[in-house]
Amino acid sequence: MSLWDILLIGLGLSMDAVAVSISNALAYPCLSRPRRLAIPAAFGLFQGLMPVLGFFAGSLFASLISRYAGIVTLAILGVIGVGMIREGVHCGGAAGDCAGKELTFQVLLVQAVATSIDAFAVGVSFCAGGADILLAAPLIALVTFTCSLLALQVGSRFGEMLGHRAEVFGGIILILIGVKAIL
Repeated sequence: MSLWDILLIGLGLSMDAVAVSISNALAYPCLSRPRRLAIPAAFGLFQGLMPVLGFFAGSLFASLISRYAGIVTLAILGVIGVGMIREGVHCGGAAGDCAGKELTFQVLLVQAVATSIDAFAVGVSFCAGGADILLAAPLIALVTFTCSLLALQVGSRFGEMLGHRAEVFGGIILILIGVKAIL
């Protein structure tokens, strides 16, 4: 497997993390710098870690993960998305209003796991294809980190334009990602 192949796989795997990063920027407009950097760091870490776990687990859990990955992703992102929509509708304050809106570590951890479940299956395929996991995993992590960092900027810009509707829009994005996962 070439470096180019791994970079493209990393880009593909990072797209869910990118969408969730945009949603987070929309829903939490007043993130502190450390919390803002925690988003791409968590997504990058889990996107890099899951292929390693899949690589070493081989085909032991591959069918189980493949069978239920979409449903688990939909459930997790759906619950978070509905919560964001509810918060946006009921608390539709002024644009940039940050009262009571904080991205918790637990929510970020759940998002990172939910967006990286498919990377486990990629790790299984790396094992079957004889790919160099010591090269692939860090590259996937770096691509995801970079893309998610850029996505935060995009989400912040759209958040300024959308105002108080940004949180509702972010919740809809999360639900759509979950729905896409089961299709």
